[in-house]
Amino acid sequence: MLREQVISAAELINAAQHSVVLTGAGISTPSGIPDFRSPECGLWVGVDPVAVASMYGFRQNPAAFYEWVYPLVDVTIHAEPNAAHYALAALEAHGKIAGVITQNIDTLHTRAGNRVVHELHGQFREATCTHCFEVFDAKPIIKQFLMDRQVPHCPTCGGVIKPNVILFGEQLPIRPFMAAQDLARKADLILIIGTSLEVAPASELPVLARKNGAKIIIVNLEPTHLDSSATLVIHADAAEVLPQIVKQMESIHEHDRQQ
Repeated sequence: MLREQVISAAELINAAQHSVVLTGAGISTPSGIPDFRSPECGLWVGVDPVAVASMYGFRQNPAAFYEWVYPLVDVTIHAEPNAAHYALAALEAHGKIAGVITQNIDTLHTRAGNRVVHELHGQFREATCTHCFEVFDAKPIIKQFLMDRQVPHCPTCGGVIKPNVILFGEQLPIRPFMAAQDLARKADLILIIGTSLEVAPASELPVLARKNGAKIIIVNLEPTHLDSSATLVIHADAAEVLPQIVKQMESIHEHDRQQ
């Protein structure tokens, strides 16, 4: 069954002229980064998201946010791209995908080698003072935070520094979101990986692509509400499936070259 699905996926991607990828937490869980919704290990287990991960909550009590996010920061900063990330980088390098749209903040796509990456929910590369809005390289700030677990403050004005990740109550970064919409509109194939498609407006991008005639491939462990509309659905681990798809595409190209 999986073998046939891999062959079908490779053929669909190979035939497409403008493939786009949308990824969620499921592509990074093989790298050790927890998702947000799993009942046993999700990041929302035992916490009130509005209290610890909203902009209102951050302004009221930044220490609560930093205490909650500490394990995620610790895991993310030490995580490495997995086979699924490298497979997408290979597809881009071979001209088979136009870009990656991601809900993830872990920067693993760019670290794996993808060049066109639109991070809808922000990232851990930079941080910004919430008072004077000075932007900082996040790496030394995160390193210090992991050592002392203290809320970081701006050296210029003393304001609280916030990592450039999107909290509840914040708008998505406009440039990445507009670029993502543009990719989705132009897509003739959208490959959806590791996302429940429950968080708007990212969940609306496949619908936008489908309205313009795009085919849909979904690679996700659990069912999504778009499964019935997809051309192909693979319920399996992305880190297992995507390298197989790339290998199958290489076989197709080798076969075509020998003809």
